Amino acid sequence: MSEFPANPTRLDPYKNFKFRVKWDGQYVAGISRISPLVRITEIVEERNGGDPSTSRKSPGRTEYEAITLERGVTEDTAFEDWANLVWRLGAPLGSEVGLKDFRKDIAIEFYNEAGQLVLAYKVYRCWVSEYQALPNLDANANGVAIQHIKLENEGWERDTSVVAPVEPS
Repeated sequence: MSEFPANPTRLDPYKNFKFRVKWDGQYVAGISRISPLVRITEIVEERNGGDPSTSRKSPGRTEYEAITLERGVTEDTAFEDWANLVWRLGAPLGSEVGLKDFRKDIAIEFYNEAGQLVLAYKVYRCWVSEYQALPNLDANANGVAIQHIKLENEGWERDTSVVAPVEPS
């Protein structure tokens, strides 16, 4: 069986540099790096007294690691706006946290070299646990200023409605 059913002559795996992130129905500008999607299931070991000196293993609680999004500092406020829903300094008492809408579902879309959508993941009930507005600033450096948000989440799954298109020749 081909590793790429829609494109059986393709041999190379997809590259990791074409992707977009969407929340609130809009693409977020300038994201340059996304940390991996990681799911970890704890191992529950048990052994009956009459069993040989080995244990049995079964799956326990599953957790999803936080996802970090990075982008160059611009005038776009999407990261800051979301982070401010979790905590607003100086807000009136009782309105420091936007309890109604601080969680969002996001979509991570992954594209082939031709710019065709080939994979997508839905990430559920995300909220910003860490926001870095500015990096270390250094007058002697020669780089791009990067900001990031760290998103706690309650799980992700592949969007099965996205199917790989036939690649152009």
